[in-house]
Amino acid sequence: MSWLYKTFVRPNFFDRDSEEAHNLVINQLSWAARRNWALGLARTVLGGPSLPVELFGLTFPNPIGLAAGMDKAGAAVPAWEALGFGFSELGGITRHEQPGNPKPRMFRVIEDEALINRMGFNNPGADAMAKRLRDWRDDNRWPAHPVGINLGKSKVTPLDEAPEDYLYSFRLLKELADFFVVNVSSPNTPNLRQLQDKAALGEILAALQEANDAQRPILVKVAPDLGFDALDEILELIEPHNLAGLVATNTTIARPSEDGLYAETGGMSGRPLAKRSTEVIRHLYQQTKGAVPLIGVGGIFTAEDAWEKITAGASLLQIYSGLVYEGPQINRAILNGLTKRLANEGLANIRDAVGIAS
Repeated sequence: MSWLYKTFVRPNFFDRDSEEAHNLVINQLSWAARRNWALGLARTVLGGPSLPVELFGLTFPNPIGLAAGMDKAGAAVPAWEALGFGFSELGGITRHEQPGNPKPRMFRVIEDEALINRMGFNNPGADAMAKRLRDWRDDNRWPAHPVGINLGKSKVTPLDEAPEDYLYSFRLLKELADFFVVNVSSPNTPNLRQLQDKAALGEILAALQEANDAQRPILVKVAPDLGFDALDEILELIEPHNLAGLVATNTTIARPSEDGLYAETGGMSGRPLAKRSTEVIRHLYQQTKGAVPLIGVGGIFTAEDAWEKITAGASLLQIYSGLVYEGPQINRAILNGLTKRLANEGLANIRDAVGIAS
């Protein structure tokens, strides 16, 4: 099926502007998400073996999740489970509706299987997102897998008012999702990464936890460009702010070269990010002795890539670029490969493999 996608489907998408192709796919999935027969067909064709993971008090049917940024507006919520994902992360969502940065703002470096984006948190805003999620629930189309929401800061909000901005979105959405990820590491909102500073991030987390009467797991997404010392400072916030875990990593501002599309500004994902994201995962796992759950993301295309992240210390994984380049059969391929690898290693489940190479 991968051959079919790469031979017949992908060329049609890759002949289009990257964002145009992205929107076309989301619109098609949104259409399918409202039709039981389409969801059933997708499950039959694309479903993989069950590899359950228990984490944050939630049950994940398998460890492969949809990364934030793919479904920014919650347009296709029921479809992601049908495509074989064990969980999905929607957004990023900001308090205020945002058009994002000027176009063009998304680019493919096809020869390296990389993506570069400077989208700028384009999204409908927290109020519209809350309505859309309620509509999915009221229509009895809510997926059985866990659904998370990525929270970002509105571009118009000053840094010193960031806690209130995140808090507004969280209060609106906290009853509508299973977990939340605080995004202070996107490179595409001016000065946002300054909020990774220990004091600034601590204020945001304190505000969210004070309002967290539903006890939703709250995680923080970190940048791959942070040094290990800065990562260690974020780790110091975990216990006092009852963080459930970390997502490692966001996109990077680093580049393998300065040529061609790599000269475009924005965050890079895909294969060139794989090594650094794994290094960050391994460091965080080692520093916490495995006590802090990690979601690994960055350059996962195959079962071997997934295994590398898991054995470095990730309990769950997320994909984005891999879905673009490999197509919708990627989950089934990865899950089949992980199932075989566990059997070959004599391990009973994913949990037993977490961190064994760290």
